[in-house]
Amino acid sequence: MIDYSKKRFLLVDDFSDFRTSVTGMLRQMAVRNVDAASNGNDCLALCRQNRYDIILHDYNLGDGKNGQQVLEELTQGKLISPHCIFVMVTAESSQAMVMAALECEPDAYLTKPFNRASLQQRLDKLVERKLALKPILDAKVRNSSAAVVDACDAVSSEHPRYLPQCQRYKAEALAELGRHVELEALLTGLVGDRPLPWALVMLANHLCQRRQFEQARALYEKGMTLFPMLPALYDGLARLHLALGDSQRAQEYLQQGVRISPNTLARQSELGRVARLNDDIEPAIRAYRHAVGLGKHSAFRDPENHLQLAGVLSAQSGSEPVNPKALIEIRQTLGELERTWKNDPAVTARGQLVQAGALAKSGHQAEAQKLTAAAVERLGELDTFFTADQALEVATQLKALGAGQKAEELLATCAEMYGDDPGVMQSIARQTDNPAILEAGTQAQAYNREGIRLYQQKNYPAALDAFRRALAAQPRNVSFALNTAQSLLRQLAASPDPALRAECLRCLDQVRGLPPSDPRHERYQKLRRSAETA
Repeated sequence: MIDYSKKRFLLVDDFSDFRTSVTGMLRQMAVRNVDAASNGNDCLALCRQNRYDIILHDYNLGDGKNGQQVLEELTQGKLISPHCIFVMVTAESSQAMVMAALECEPDAYLTKPFNRASLQQRLDKLVERKLALKPILDAKVRNSSAAVVDACDAVSSEHPRYLPQCQRYKAEALAELGRHVELEALLTGLVGDRPLPWALVMLANHLCQRRQFEQARALYEKGMTLFPMLPALYDGLARLHLALGDSQRAQEYLQQGVRISPNTLARQSELGRVARLNDDIEPAIRAYRHAVGLGKHSAFRDPENHLQLAGVLSAQSGSEPVNPKALIEIRQTLGELERTWKNDPAVTARGQLVQAGALAKSGHQAEAQKLTAAAVERLGELDTFFTADQALEVATQLKALGAGQKAEELLATCAEMYGDDPGVMQSIARQTDNPAILEAGTQAQAYNREGIRLYQQKNYPAALDAFRRALAAQPRNVSFALNTAQSLLRQLAASPDPALRAECLRCLDQVRGLPPSDPRHERYQKLRRSAETA
């Protein structure tokens, strides 16, 4: 018998009668500590104040956050421990709801109505499993992937019945550690005649990331035959075809994934992006509308979905004036954007430019000029810069609205920050023929390539010298600054020197405007933490 008397429960449901009924069941199980909430926000507030052992959370809470969104926010904000048991409860059975609930991976899924015996039976199994997996979960709490790997081996030996769970935790830890040979060996062993769905998806994704596209494609297609209702397979095939330059096929797979599970924000957003890339406006509008709606109560709400929805609504009319109904939706979408992200001048400026473009097409020139002027003023106040794609889009908008000089300034900054990427420079060259922009980084890039070659040869002092020359030529280039900082940290590890540490921090300060969405932002943060503690 499991002793529930010392476990703390949180019950979340918008019907008070149901909360009362389940609380009564828990009392019969000797549970003493039961907190209750009627909505997602109250649940989050309670989880910030208390540590819960078991959460029973209804999926559909009416207006506001649903169970999926609450679990995502609890996990992202680390408001619950890996030891906590989260059970999703629902009376609904629609495919969209069930798939959304399963994709966020609660510990269990419980269908209403249920009685005390069935509730206790389910909870007993979950508690037993968490108890057996405790060494693994303890290692996860410590953020030690190496300890997770060791614990998985020990637990699977002691508790063979939990081998599948141990294998998944081990695979995730090996991926975090970059131990690719061991990871592939483990996953390949699990993907045989009767593969585990998660292992098949994980191995296919891993092969795709390592550009082993044919092997990845074969696995995804095998998965579609075995598990046709697994949306992660369609997401993976979409990424694969995008990497191969086939955005049309990517869109087809995303649309299949959306038909299976339409209530996942990231999938709708990606479908909108790819459909717009393909100039397929109607599907892009539908996907972005859905993404905006799903984001309303989500921790993953992204202003990009509002901006892109307004943009495709404007693009829908081609060179003709924007339909009055579409113009109303654009104003509403961007009004919500400005209210929600009012403290973000970059988002506000981009919204003003999108709206100005729609107004200019529709003959509202005075209002368009006023919005453009306000956007240009805000662009001069930015503490952070855009991603390369965003900068190129904003430059295009500025030129179309008659702010060509500001567009050139933006392109020059983009070239300096991201000019080591040939794709970015090709995109910049399509917008300007200014040699001062297009040729400014040629010598710096040569220095950087030389630095990378020397670093790989372990000639660290010479590599540092080359990176310093590259950074001196283009002080705001992200890659040059990060490479220089990394080389300085290596020198610091060999011989602590306050001057080198100060130089390293200055390098990182030069690119502190790097947007968090940039793939290199995590590297930047790690280098800064290392420099600050060196």
